[in-house]
Amino acid sequence: MWTETDNKLYRKFEFADFSEAFAFMTRVALEAEKMDHHPLWTNAWNKVEIWLSTHDAGDIVTSKDKKLADKIDKLL
Repeated sequence: MWTETDNKLYRKFEFADFSEAFAFMTRVALEAEKMDHHPLWTNAWNKVEIWLSTHDAGDIVTSKDKKLADKIDKLL
């Protein structure tokens, strides 16, 4: 579930292994590139953490972030 804190949408994902986590990140990267809206994220083995905010709007959560979050959820 996405949470909104510090003007960012945040979600942590956990996968079976590194390959699944990396495949997920690749799918997210393709969607983000299409939207020209790129997340801040980290990956450690099977975990991926994502923070979304819109830099052009002053680093706050906008509809663009919510739209990307929805797309990310559909990739699971």
